[in-house]
Amino acid sequence: MQEAVDFFKSRQPVNLAIVLTNIIVFVILSIIGDTEDGYFMVMHGANFAPYVVEYGQYYRLFTCMFLQFGVQHLFNNMLVLIFLGDDLERLAGKLRFLIIYFGGGLIGNIVSVAYDMRTGEYSVSAGASGAIFAVIGALLAVVILNKGKIPAYTRRRMFLMASLSVLQGLTATGIDNCAHIGGMVSGFLLAMLFHRKLTFEERIPVEDFRE
Repeated sequence: MQEAVDFFKSRQPVNLAIVLTNIIVFVILSIIGDTEDGYFMVMHGANFAPYVVEYGQYYRLFTCMFLQFGVQHLFNNMLVLIFLGDDLERLAGKLRFLIIYFGGGLIGNIVSVAYDMRTGEYSVSAGASGAIFAVIGALLAVVILNKGKIPAYTRRRMFLMASLSVLQGLTATGIDNCAHIGGMVSGFLLAMLFHRKLTFEERIPVEDFRE
């Protein structure tokens, strides 16, 4: 029990708050309904292209990032976020982390809506994975810009992680690949934009980085 407490105390505050918010929202929705039911999720803020475009319900681009389809979806997303999001916040700082996370997630969801409207094949979309892919894209950019000199990360590891993440989505069913790819590309570009001449490595001593 104490180990769990110590673990959460060691987490970065903004990322931890996002993880806890996702969990709280999931618990509340699970109490009042079925989080694996598409209609129920749409009624509670999931992304659905016709509602966004034709009815101007743009809030869905944001609210859908806090909704997860079932406990496995929640567990998988939060497990990745609690580690990768924590690392990015340590490296980029709270504000830039927030912009990358939510900016990348929003852009990914916009790409998803645009694709659905173009193809006419509409599906209900929800989950933090678009924003999480933005985190992965940003970490990839950080590693490249710092020439692989980021503790616990290498170019090969990040390229492999990014490639496998995209490949898994492309080979699985029921995955919003537009949100994933859109999030990753936008996260990468946002990290490049914020980087400028300041290396992320300068923000944190190597010895303080989580091993």
